[in-house]
Amino acid sequence: MKNIENRVVRLVPMTVIMGTIFFLSHQPGDSLYMPPVLWFDKIAHIAVYAVLAATVLYAFHPRLRDEKTVWVVLLTMGGCILYGIGDEFHQSFIPGRFVSIFDVVADTLGGAAVCAAWFLWKGPHLSQKNS
Repeated sequence: MKNIENRVVRLVPMTVIMGTIFFLSHQPGDSLYMPPVLWFDKIAHIAVYAVLAATVLYAFHPRLRDEKTVWVVLLTMGGCILYGIGDEFHQSFIPGRFVSIFDVVADTLGGAAVCAAWFLWKGPHLSQKNS
């Protein structure tokens, strides 16, 4: 039972971030305050999807992350990209919101940054295990 509880607990952060993204995307365009900072929207996308990637990585079982590192990174990136595309599609139905390929690019950059950092951090540990 503890193993199942642990699996569910590992999914909670990812689910919260995905729900937050969905909630924010569901707000009409005129109800969201965007500070008058250059590229704020894209920086926010990068940051939020970086957090999403971190929570997706966390959701994987540690042993799986260690043994199938490349697959975990590919699945995490794929998940972030697909969620970003789905988010843009969702926004197409919300008044005052519009679809932007540049938002998907920013989402991808955020996910890629975290995945690359995690992969580089994990890499030396993996090569020591195989020695």
